[in-house]
Amino acid sequence: MKFIYGKQDFTTLARGQENCYLLTNGLGGFSSATIIGSNSRNDHAFLMGCTEAPNHRYNLIHRLEECLERDDACICLSSQEYADSGQNERGYRNLSSFTFEDYPQWTYDVDGVTIVKEMAMKQGANLVAVRYEIENRTQNDVTFCVTPHLQFVPKGTQMAREKRFEMTPDSISSDGIQVYFKTNGKLRQIPPRVIENLYYAYDACDGRPAYGRTYVNHRIEKRVRAGKAGKLEIIYSMEGIETNAASVLKEAKAYREGLADASHLRHEMARMLAKSANQFVARRDSTGGKTMLAGYPFFEDWGRDTMIAIAGCCITTGQTKTAKSILRTFAAYCKNGLMPNLFPEGGNAPQYNTADAALLFINAVYLYFEKTKDLSFVGEMWGVMREIISYYKEGTLYGIHMDEDGLILAGGNLDQVTWMDVRVGQILPTPRHGKPVEINAYWYNALCIMEQFGPLLGERTEYKVLAAQVKESFREKFWNPAARCLKDVISGTAADEQIRCNQIWAVSMPFSALDEEQARQVVDTVFEKLYTPCGLRTLEKSDPQFCKAYKGEQIKRDLAYHQGTVWVFPLGAYYLAYLKTHGYSREAREEVERRLESMECALREGCVGQLPEIYDGEVPGFSRGCFAQAWSVGEILRVYEAMERYEV
Repeated sequence: MKFIYGKQDFTTLARGQENCYLLTNGLGGFSSATIIGSNSRNDHAFLMGCTEAPNHRYNLIHRLEECLERDDACICLSSQEYADSGQNERGYRNLSSFTFEDYPQWTYDVDGVTIVKEMAMKQGANLVAVRYEIENRTQNDVTFCVTPHLQFVPKGTQMAREKRFEMTPDSISSDGIQVYFKTNGKLRQIPPRVIENLYYAYDACDGRPAYGRTYVNHRIEKRVRAGKAGKLEIIYSMEGIETNAASVLKEAKAYREGLADASHLRHEMARMLAKSANQFVARRDSTGGKTMLAGYPFFEDWGRDTMIAIAGCCITTGQTKTAKSILRTFAAYCKNGLMPNLFPEGGNAPQYNTADAALLFINAVYLYFEKTKDLSFVGEMWGVMREIISYYKEGTLYGIHMDEDGLILAGGNLDQVTWMDVRVGQILPTPRHGKPVEINAYWYNALCIMEQFGPLLGERTEYKVLAAQVKESFREKFWNPAARCLKDVISGTAADEQIRCNQIWAVSMPFSALDEEQARQVVDTVFEKLYTPCGLRTLEKSDPQFCKAYKGEQIKRDLAYHQGTVWVFPLGAYYLAYLKTHGYSREAREEVERRLESMECALREGCVGQLPEIYDGEVPGFSRGCFAQAWSVGEILRVYEAMERYEV
């Protein structure tokens, strides 16, 4: 699937900064900038390297300044916004097109000179390569120049004005970090200087620090004679360089095409999402296994997000070895029946403040088995899964325990243990203490899975009796006949009656406690009250606590995060639930496929080829939060898989 942007898409600097690209290296490192090549965020970088996978990231080469020198004139090709608009680089005016399929490509046309720029990252290495093909159809020689803007600072921080860099003929270093480079161009040292007041428009609108600075001390040049063509290649790497740009580009294309083929998905958009899904998979040095980053550019690898995203991003896409590695990593850190919500970094202990990750772990093992029929792995995980059920019954951390009715209670005080987990000081916008609906849907599903697995493994189980009790209690306690849907939580507060998207998982999970009519009513009510083509609202619009938009300083964003903000990933559960309650009929599949067509627009907006975290609650359109989110991609992939599975 190829995305093409032309002059009409970047008529102004602001328009050109609406969308960005993302390349990743499987270590947590990445390269990202807008489609016109500017940095509209502090976290944009030409090379974001990772010293310890996946979260110890450094913004090394922040951006590339590019220009074409001819006839004693310097024509800017790069773009960048500054606090003083008079300093703005407006190279987008010379940009003819931007395309993205497996890596980004820019085409510039400047009065008879065409420059085609391509770049890619190498998998498993902190290495980025860029190649420029320069065709000079004029009567005069031209010189193409690239000036790298350096930072060498931890991701998300500001470079100090007094920071210093050292250079050798093939490397740059600062504060103990070294980056090697290789080029066929001419290296020319320039007077070192600090560049101030880069303006990050997307950070500014979110209340983050809006300004940045960089350091320049050299540039790389390529002279092209009149009527001739030339190539300039530059590679930056935190390790030694034993490759060339052409090889990096070729390998990147082959790698991504292999991901699409391994998925065995047929729909063009699904194949694109299969490529995008892999960008969240990374190595974790502290555990020696695979992990999954929740989202770019902000998030790390979290237990809850991983257990949701793994189904689509790894199992649906055929990356079952990766799924097994991730599940083994989490199983090794299971403690008191809980899965880590955050993994250990350095000397820090894991954090276990999540009530859903462990139950979703059992679901992930089930989905893995359904895909692979690998019973030996189920046997390997059996002890961990039994431990989870036992601790949820008897009680574990964060108030998680089974009540007399068989349902799970969770949370208390300032603990936030569901995915609606925002805490602002002493304020919990969505506390959901008590019996959250999705936690109990996951609980019932997990009990049914254990009952299924027991006989296959030759294990005697007693989960069937408890599952029957949970089903009866779930229907009795959560069903809201007046609203024709499920209560969001059983807590004895007004929050119980709020109509939220969490109920959709009570239908979409492999095993549901609802009868067929209840399931259909939930799907219809969610569609009426919460559905948008971009995602599901987290709260119905008529609720007094509904927030129209997600924007402003951190506290305003946090207060709106789960109070109506549209999230993409529950939309996957909605479509799965719709297909399920309509018997996966041809008409139902056609309806879902028709609605998913609008997701192609979502893939063009924000981060090209990716799905974002969230949208505004009232009028979703521009993506917010992370521009690429793992569980958003994974859950929509599962919908495509479900539709293709039932095609005749």
